[in-house]
Amino acid sequence: MKYFLSLLSLALFISCQEQKRALPSSSTGDMTLLMDSCSYPHAILHEGKYYFTCQPDDETIRFRVTDDLRNIPEAKEYIAWRPDSLHMDHFWAPEMHYIRGQWYIYFEADDGNTDNHQLYVLTCSEQDSTTGSWQLCGALQTNPEWNFGLHPNVLVMPDDRLYLLWSGWPQRRAETETQCIYIAQLSDPCTVASQRVMLSSPDLEWERQWINPDGSRSAYPIYVNENPQACLTPDGRRVCIFYSASGIWTVFNSLGCLTADAEADLLDPASWTKATEPLTLADSTYYGTSNICIVPKTDGTLALLFEAKNLQQGEEHRSTYIRDISFDSNGGGIGYSLGSSAAPSTAWPGVVSASRGK
Repeated sequence: MKYFLSLLSLALFISCQEQKRALPSSSTGDMTLLMDSCSYPHAILHEGKYYFTCQPDDETIRFRVTDDLRNIPEAKEYIAWRPDSLHMDHFWAPEMHYIRGQWYIYFEADDGNTDNHQLYVLTCSEQDSTTGSWQLCGALQTNPEWNFGLHPNVLVMPDDRLYLLWSGWPQRRAETETQCIYIAQLSDPCTVASQRVMLSSPDLEWERQWINPDGSRSAYPIYVNENPQACLTPDGRRVCIFYSASGIWTVFNSLGCLTADAEADLLDPASWTKATEPLTLADSTYYGTSNICIVPKTDGTLALLFEAKNLQQGEEHRSTYIRDISFDSNGGGIGYSLGSSAAPSTAWPGVVSASRGK
């Protein structure tokens, strides 16, 4: 563990670019283990209930429903869908959403060959998602040439505009693989209505790590921007996209961030500002805190679900944690720290480390 970076401190604070002031940090509470051996957590709040999904351990899409976000491990689990006669494999990162009066689950899968990985959508027209019938809408057409996609996420704007975010390739991989963050507009939750637009590519050093300190590595260079998670600040002024950077198999896997004004053209790459430093760093205990989800709570506050890894008897262990977070009073951003009360080792304009809760 001595090779890990010196600090694990998530310190997110997305400020309006024209205001370079330091706002007071706030106590946000300690991290709490939510679910052991759980990755890619995602939850939404709908009519007083939380709907939770995470990485399936087989080719089955499941979800949990609970009145208490911290009671997810004890919540009843429901099966939404199995592929049955369809030959589908590598089911990853499902997300459940309620859009325009209907339930949807976005996920990714392939035919056993990860080069053919695509984004898929399930839909349930009944209001009770636990008893309703889920149907496969099919693959989302993100690219007419090869249609590769990872980690779908949906952004619903206040004016009802829908956007799909995902990780994809600029071109098919050969000797090197490059995963980038893309966005496209949806005409409805199952239909891509615009050309894909690249918002971020792994061009910074901390986004291009694929070899571990002990020499373990993937079979060829893989530079990674993936798992985008979009959210709107509570005042509606800013859109934030958090994403995972560098190989998830490495101790250098970290969290990046893109921001844009909510009134801007979100399909224009010039509307977005990319943080030049990672928002997560590793310490001697935890690393890989990059797969996150911000969840509104029934009391009007916010919770952060996130995945973190540690070593247990020499084996990597991935679990999901929860902690409370808050946006600053000016609506400019979000501030919290994790695992250490020290400030980040590297700062970038607009990042403030919040103090740990007591």
